[in-house]
Order: sequence, then C-alpha cells, then structure tokens
Amino acid sequence: MFVKGALVEGSETGGRWIAAWGTAQQLAPALDLGGGPEMPDEPPAEPAAPTELGAQTVRMVARTTVGGTAVRVALANSFGHPPVRIGAAYLAGPGGPVPLTFGGRRAVVLQTGAHLHSDPVAYRAPAQTDLTVSLYLPDDRVATTSHQTGLRRAWLAPGDQAAEPTLTDATEFSSYLWLTGIDVLAPDGAATIVALGDSLVDGMETTPDADAPWPSALARRFAADPGLPPRAVVNMGIAGNRVLRESAGMGASALARFDRDVLARPGARWVVLLEGVNDLFFGLLPGTPERERAGADDIVAGYRMLISRAHLHDLRIVGCTLPPVAGAPMCPPELAHQHRRLNEWIRDGGEFDAVVDVETALHDPADPGRMRADLVTADGVHPSDAGHAAIADAFDLNLFRR
Repeated sequence: MFVKGALVEGSETGGRWIAAWGTAQQLAPALDLGGGPEMPDEPPAEPAAPTELGAQTVRMVARTTVGGTAVRVALANSFGHPPVRIGAAYLAGPGGPVPLTFGGRRAVVLQTGAHLHSDPVAYRAPAQTDLTVSLYLPDDRVATTSHQTGLRRAWLAPGDQAAEPTLTDATEFSSYLWLTGIDVLAPDGAATIVALGDSLVDGMETTPDADAPWPSALARRFAADPGLPPRAVVNMGIAGNRVLRESAGMGASALARFDRDVLARPGARWVVLLEGVNDLFFGLLPGTPERERAGADDIVAGYRMLISRAHLHDLRIVGCTLPPVAGAPMCPPELAHQHRRLNEWIRDGGEFDAVVDVETALHDPADPGRMRADLVTADGVHPSDAGHAAIADAFDLNLFRR
C-alpha cells in the first residue's frame, strides 16, 4: 500500500511514467517584422503573465488526462533568465496537499535553462482531475518563465502560503509560471500523445476554465472509451508559433522546441502536428523582410524535418490539415493559394504516418474557404469551443490503439 507523499520508483511499484499534462514555455526575443497589422495569433497587449514577482506564492491548476498512482512535477527556467530559488512547493488534489522535494530537499534552485522534476510521491490522481501546484518564491525581483495562454485561473499571494488550503489576499491571472509538466505512474500500456502547434492547439479564444481546447476534448474521448488503453494528451501549443522561425513574444519555432516539448515528454509515442498558418501570415505582412517569408514549399521542408526527428526516436507523427482561412483579417489570393498547396501535400504527400482533416471538419460546405459560423469565433480565424470539439471528433482513436 502506498503512503501518501512517500517517495516511489516506477520499477518498485509497476506501471510506467508518462506525461499526463504539459504546457510549452515561451521565448520572447526582439524580432522586428517591420510593423503592419496585428497577427491573428498575437497575444494581448497586456501580458496575462506577471513578468516579475518576489516573496510571493504562485498557485496554478492543471488537469490530468490519464490517471496514476504516483505523481511528479516538472519545472523549468528555459530561456536564459537568472536562477530562480523555489523555497517550497506543494501538490494538492483529491488526496489533500503534499510537499514536493527535489533530491530530498524542500527547496531548489532552477538554474538558467534548467528543466527538472520533483521527487515522485505516491498520490492517487484519477484521470480528468484538477491538481494544484503551489510554489513559494522567497527572493525579490524574480523574472518569470511562462506560458501565457493558460486558460485556467492562477493566483499570486504574498509570503509563503504554499501549504495553505486557501490563499489570503490573492490576485488572479491566467498563465503558467515555471510549471511545465505533470507526470503520473500509469498502468503498463499507457502512453502519451503530444499535440504540437500554434493557437489552434493552444486554444486561444476558447472559454477560460472550460478545458475546451481540442487536445483536452480528445483526452476526454479517450477517457470515455474503456476499450482503449490509457492515452494522455498533452498540449504543446503556443499562440503565434511558427514551424520555421521564432515569433516575437510568442515562442521558439517548432523545429527549435521539438526536443524539449515532444521528445523530452515521458511516455510520448505520438506527436500530432497542427501548425503552418502563421508561417504564411507572417510572410505576407506589409514590410516583412524577405528572410521572414515562407511559402508552402518552405513549410513542407520544415514538416519533413519534424517527421524525420519523430521517426528517429520511434514516434509516429500525425499531420493535420490547416483550417479554412478566408475569414482571416488578411487573406490575399497568394495566402489562399499557398494554404491550398500545403493542405494538398498534407493529405496526399504520404509522408505523415496518418492525417486528420481539420479543414474538412471545420469548413462551411456552402463556402469551403471559411469556417462554419457555429464553429468559429468573432475574429474569423480561431475555432470556438464547438470548433475545438469538432476537431477532436475528427480523430480516429484507433490510430493510437497500439
């Protein structure tokens, strides 16, 4: 019998460690694209995540997509910020709060660029369960590493309140700070699907606190099917992300982050790629330097490199067609042409291990260049909650049976 909070090892308890939840940290380099209109994926002018804090507790919520009998938490300081001292860390959920340790110690320093896991603790976490992670930052003026589009409420509170069931004098925000993953000790045969992409994966414009992005909806489909082995789905989307290049304030390219956000996820056996729209949009912005332009052939070359990386590590990779774009704020004929060529290659190129036709799942049969009115948000670009559910429903779950 497990004792709650006791350290465990997978080899002693059976099962296997897999990523049950995750989020991608963002790089924000200075990148001059020469002005022009806002990108469809551009984050709000006021960043959701605090950029600096000190002598405070941050509490965040993450939902497990598969269940397990033990838990460990992944923290990271990915992009060159100064070292960050964590004075205390707690995990809480159905079993109550437990302290987290790192190499047997309650405190740990996240060095520049470091990615580390807490010591595993015996903790029963059913699938589709909200867990909270609380971190106490004892130092002043601590620069944050974040994922901005968190879509779940998080809280900042003064002082060390990491062990408290209720925070006092807390303020809300909706991003993830330093927290990048939650792993569980799952049954043998369990595995993880990594969804990699831009805002169409991240869930931009979906209802906050509704767990509406399609990776979450797909995970619920797996959880509801007792005939399938446990399948976790972790969301590695970043709003504004591109396949080929960094995006200012939005994140390193898919090529640059593939090792960290896909290969490093324990239990990963599949990657689902839905990305490429922003590569086209950025290249067509007025005043964009030639070096920033990308057409279908360029993006296909990027896809091939990602496919090669996945296969090199024995992962299967599923390609998704890009959704209709005629409702975008800027959709010149060249964008529509490149979009069509790219989707034709995804469908017919035969280089992905499987294809999910997101375009067909979302398009308006009366006007195929646009999304159906009941599946798109007011910006004409991003799917609504119903649109994300339609994407999840387009997946054949048998693709992930073995």
